[in-house]
Amino acid sequence: MVEERVAGALAELEADHHRRGAGQFLVTLPGTNRLQTHCWLLVREHSLFVQAFVCRQPDEDHDAVYRFLLQRNARLYGVHYALDRVGDIHLIGRLSLHAVTTAELDRVLGQVLEAADGDFNTLLELGFASSIRREHAWRQERGESLANLKAFEHLFD
Repeated sequence: MVEERVAGALAELEADHHRRGAGQFLVTLPGTNRLQTHCWLLVREHSLFVQAFVCRQPDEDHDAVYRFLLQRNARLYGVHYALDRVGDIHLIGRLSLHAVTTAELDRVLGQVLEAADGDFNTLLELGFASSIRREHAWRQERGESLANLKAFEHLFD
């Protein structure tokens, strides 16, 4: 049965995960730019559905964000960027049930992590630059730590 293959694969990969009901697995992937990415694996009748939230709807420069996502989709394996009905950005994909193996789950989860974590700062910079600048000014004015804004220093010149 597919659920047992998914559970076995996640255990073999030593992936941090929790079973959340029949055919539902929530995998927590550790990151660098994002502290973690939660990825759902949902066993459906004909496929394994993969979904991970990446970031909320951009505040600005939607065209640049969507252009980046579309161009990035051409280089992704097993998943692609998509928007939900409110405009939040997710990675989604589907695997044929017969393709659910430890090696394939490792590749797809690796791609989710690489994309969500690797693209995170770019998406923030493109879609939230004004908010990042306001946050920097607010922290600087109050003498607060700027450590977690270091990746965006080039925006403050």
